[in-house]
Amino acid sequence: SPVLQAARGYARPVAKKRKDMPSHLDDLPPTLLKKDYANLPVMSSVDDVVKRVLSLEMASQKEKMKVKIQQLVEKVRRSPNDNGSFEVQGKLKKGRIRTLEEHLQKHPKDKRNRRFMLMDMDRRRKMLSYLRRVNFSTFEKTCRELQIQYSPPQPYARHVTKRWLVKKAFCIKVFQEKQKLKAAVRLRQRRERQARARAAREQQE
Repeated sequence: SPVLQAARGYARPVAKKRKDMPSHLDDLPPTLLKKDYANLPVMSSVDDVVKRVLSLEMASQKEKMKVKIQQLVEKVRRSPNDNGSFEVQGKLKKGRIRTLEEHLQKHPKDKRNRRFMLMDMDRRRKMLSYLRRVNFSTFEKTCRELQIQYSPPQPYARHVTKRWLVKKAFCIKVFQEKQKLKAAVRLRQRRERQARARAAREQQE
């Protein structure tokens, strides 16, 4: 009938259901306790229902992220109190960047979290660049542990214009003239010192 045809024309197409993307938090066991309750001695004597409530089975994404980052940091920590070494900072940034990447795959229009991800990646790049200059062996070890391939930034290339070339030539000419004036002053000062030293020798003789 015409009514059904009009209804079919206004009907919305069925949206395709997105497949669940694999997450780096999937390998966490659901029976593992949250970070704040893992080391409490009271947890050995509490009820199973309480343990289930305080486990990762009912934890949020943020709480799972804390446990995952703690596991990553424990692998590279130099000492129990090490919280600021390059390896630890790299693992912290790796966990945050990986979480934001997975979030942006599901929500590609989230500009706020994309900005946070790019900021973390830029900080990690600067940290690796400094570590590459200071200690290359630690730099290689950190890149191997983080499973990333570091590529140094491209050298800055300025767009050459006629105005820039004229300005550069003028600056070079001013610099050369200034060096000539300094050379003349230095020559005069050296001759004055030589004259004073000669006069002092003649007085001693």
